[in-house]
Amino acid sequence: MEPNVLLESLIDEAGVSRAGLAGHVNQAGRARGLCLRYEHTAVSRWLKGQRPRGRVPDLICEVLAGRLDRPVTLDDIGMGIPGMRSPAHAACLSGFVEHTTALWRSDEQQRPHLATAPAATGTTAVMPVWEWENPPEDADVSRPGPSRVSMADIAMLRAARAHYEQMYRKAGGIATRSRIVGFLNAETAPLLRGGYSDATGRRLHRATAGLVAVAGICAYDSDAHGLAQRYFHQALRLAKASGDRGLGGYVIALLVNQSLHLAEFRRSVAFAEAALRAAGPHITPALAADLHAMQAKAYAQLGDHRSALVCIRRAEAEAGRIRSGG
Repeated sequence: MEPNVLLESLIDEAGVSRAGLAGHVNQAGRARGLCLRYEHTAVSRWLKGQRPRGRVPDLICEVLAGRLDRPVTLDDIGMGIPGMRSPAHAACLSGFVEHTTALWRSDEQQRPHLATAPAATGTTAVMPVWEWENPPEDADVSRPGPSRVSMADIAMLRAARAHYEQMYRKAGGIATRSRIVGFLNAETAPLLRGGYSDATGRRLHRATAGLVAVAGICAYDSDAHGLAQRYFHQALRLAKASGDRGLGGYVIALLVNQSLHLAEFRRSVAFAEAALRAAGPHITPALAADLHAMQAKAYAQLGDHRSALVCIRRAEAEAGRIRSGG
């Protein structure tokens, strides 16, 4: 089971304790003729990924909606029925934003299950890259909202990325992680939930992707590989929304590097191929050289020395195209 960070985030936002939520759910059940006796331990199980039976998920939505004064769906609390979630909602950027900021909130609160969760494998690991590479593209990323995002806001995010990258180089990922996650929650999340045009939204998603990628690198340095992978997947989705293929290629390079570290060599090869294929001319020679070099390492580990040699030669050719400062 995967920790339910969406439910955890909504409980925090509603300002209710686990025991309090259990009591409210029991009360809502009694109003419908149900005899429920949930305690805080049941809520703890829900937060670990367990889905309660019967009508209880709907009662949880009702309780939280009443406290938050807005509709709350099963998908919002992480209890949507598999296969029943509408494709439109799954691809919806607003839904993605809620999932994304819920993870940031849980990370800032240092939820222990996030740091210890293993990296995903199989389809869960591959799908974000496949979705980045393939249609549909985001035709319009604009969002209505009372507080309009300005170019000054986006400049702030870009400056923050430069700041945290410098901090990372000087102090390392473990020291930088809490600070960048705090910034994501305090400054970036409100902007993603704000109002913006399509053009401004693409710049906003690009700037946010850069910050999230750095947060993923910091989690990687902290040996929290499941969390790092989720940050990299978030950054990849944000990169797609920005329309910046080169940025997406950079994020996939981070995933390739992590896959090498985790000894997922075939996945490393496949991801690098996807980045080189889909980003094409938008990838710099330096990044292309890195991707070919990492492919060579993966092939060598797989015992395919002929393919490794081909990739080494490609890496050398790309490195020869690098200009000073390029």
